[in-house]
Amino acid sequence: MIRLKGIGPRLSQQLEREGVETILDLLLRIPVRWQDRTKVVPIAGLIPDGRPALVRGRIGGLSVRRRGRGGRGVVQAKLTGDGGTIGAVWFNQTWISRRLTGRPEVLLYGPVRLNPRTGTPEIVNPEVEIVGHGAGEGIVPVYRPVGPLGGRRLRKLVASALGALDRVEDPLPEDLLEARRLPPAAEALRRLHRPEIPEGERQRTGLIEALNRGTTPEHRRLAFEELLGLAGSVYRIKVIRHVQRAPSFPAPDDLEQLLDLPFELTGAQRRVLREIFDDLARPFPMARLLEGDVGAGKTAVAALAAAHVLRGGGQVAVMAPTELLAEQHMATLTQLFSGSRWRPRLLTGSVPVSQRREIIRGLSDGTVALAVGTHALIQKAVSFDRLGLAIIDEQHRFGVAQRRALVEKGKAPHLLVMTATPIPRSLAMTVYGDLDLSILDELPPGRRPVRTVMRSLELASSVFEYLGREVASGARAYVVYPLIEASDTIEAEALEDNLDRLRRFLPGIEVGMVHGRMNREEREHVFGGFRRGEIQVLAATTVIEVGVDVPEATMMVIVSPERFGLSQLHQLRGRVGRGRRQSWCVLLAGDRLSAKTRQRLEIFQRTADGFKLAEADLALRGPGERAGLRQWGADGLVFADIFRDRALLEEAKRTVAELDARGVLKTVLDRLILRPEPGGHRPGGTDEQ
Repeated sequence: MIRLKGIGPRLSQQLEREGVETILDLLLRIPVRWQDRTKVVPIAGLIPDGRPALVRGRIGGLSVRRRGRGGRGVVQAKLTGDGGTIGAVWFNQTWISRRLTGRPEVLLYGPVRLNPRTGTPEIVNPEVEIVGHGAGEGIVPVYRPVGPLGGRRLRKLVASALGALDRVEDPLPEDLLEARRLPPAAEALRRLHRPEIPEGERQRTGLIEALNRGTTPEHRRLAFEELLGLAGSVYRIKVIRHVQRAPSFPAPDDLEQLLDLPFELTGAQRRVLREIFDDLARPFPMARLLEGDVGAGKTAVAALAAAHVLRGGGQVAVMAPTELLAEQHMATLTQLFSGSRWRPRLLTGSVPVSQRREIIRGLSDGTVALAVGTHALIQKAVSFDRLGLAIIDEQHRFGVAQRRALVEKGKAPHLLVMTATPIPRSLAMTVYGDLDLSILDELPPGRRPVRTVMRSLELASSVFEYLGREVASGARAYVVYPLIEASDTIEAEALEDNLDRLRRFLPGIEVGMVHGRMNREEREHVFGGFRRGEIQVLAATTVIEVGVDVPEATMMVIVSPERFGLSQLHQLRGRVGRGRRQSWCVLLAGDRLSAKTRQRLEIFQRTADGFKLAEADLALRGPGERAGLRQWGADGLVFADIFRDRALLEEAKRTVAELDARGVLKTVLDRLILRPEPGGHRPGGTDEQ
């Protein structure tokens, strides 16, 4: 429980639910931005251009118009001072009128605009500081709310907690910090929460810009510790792995005899298989990331590795993040293993209880050798008799704890994780640095490049007219929407709202619908009809992003492509171009695209290489744009930015080696304030698309 003035038992419990259990936890919630409130602007000199300003004066003309309950309504007032008067308005904050009663002298900070009704200047939803009651001037930190705390109240609480930093012992050796010109952790946190104001205006502006970019020495100090923790965790995992004993499976001489494949392996597949088989032959567990572009044949590689382990007497578990993908793997492996003595079994939450119990019993006694499933594979009731190989697909959608949970079902089994989301090598070596990397960089022969074009949504009728002609000639098509149903907050086309319109565009053509909220039986019924050709057009969300293989599909229409990332667009495009006919990917985009979005979509049109697209995605990201990192599993970092701080990461790796040579690595890592795990991204996948 946090012991600070103003925090009682109830608020303490609310903060604990937000992960704030100690004063240090609170202080590690550094500001998301900093505002320059060092200069009070005379009211007479205000420019109503929408930019925020700090003004000072006395409140008058206070009025409240209420609209319903809970503080909803409008508070209006006049602020007089510095030779002028300006209106002030607060929306949905009627409680603020109590603070303003009695004509106090105040500091207001907020955007200044022209009132759309009267045409007079006003300051909108400004933050209020009563003169003499608080710190409204200076370089003011702005925090993301923590539970019920936010704004002025959270600033005040953080300020009262800063004294606790005097008792924080730095986990990093002093000579290490001095050599890298980094401040101690306590000093870094204090300066971020309460920046020292430089004397010159130019220096002040430079400091605020650096703070908001996250490039100050204080930011670097916190980022360095976080990256040191990441690099150290990776190092320790690899060291531990090499002292474990794993089942050994000597490399096969007869690769072609493992499975009766209906196609020739590519040179890249053969190279990667040699790397995997070399690992499987060693006495310590393999830990390998198999990265391949869309359609490069990762499943075939995984199936051959599984067949080799099965032939050697081991069990194999294949875990996917969604039931749909698990079902797709089940269908593929059933076909590939049809001529063998091993029968894959599916274990997901939708499998009937009696069947689930039978499979779990078979895994425990060894009669089930090959299991395909979801998180159901790591439930407590599941145990393996002799797990030799754990295969995890779409690794970025699992947390490190789930990866570990599957591995711990056996006695140091080998681990193969796969992703179809291209990851730049530099990023893969960071986020998955505890894994060896294999890359499938060659597509099967005979594949024709998918032609990608962008059209306006206004031309949808002509696009669907062309799609209808393609279908009439024997092809099949996908139409993908970013949403299942319309949203009040997201401007994008939705599947359910457009289904009838799509069917009107395509008379006489069977259009099916599939999305993540449908149950397994409904989805499989629609997918089955699409595979057999009974359904010619599949309208869907990104539920079809991975695992769907219909060679007859030659056209992919993506509606509102601006709502997708480059790698996700590439995954969707990969659903076509799997046969020998020319395939098309059409982007039906809105007209109000930003310059950056248009640039991104133009790059997608020009580039078919997923790895180049991934690098382009990195180059297009600005400071702090980390939301998209979830597709690569890098969102466990709070202070560091994988792209911005690449040089700092390399320094962290060198520091780990230096600390290990000094014999203090474990001591330092155990004392770190910030200690992310490799691949420590969001837990679990979701199919709610």
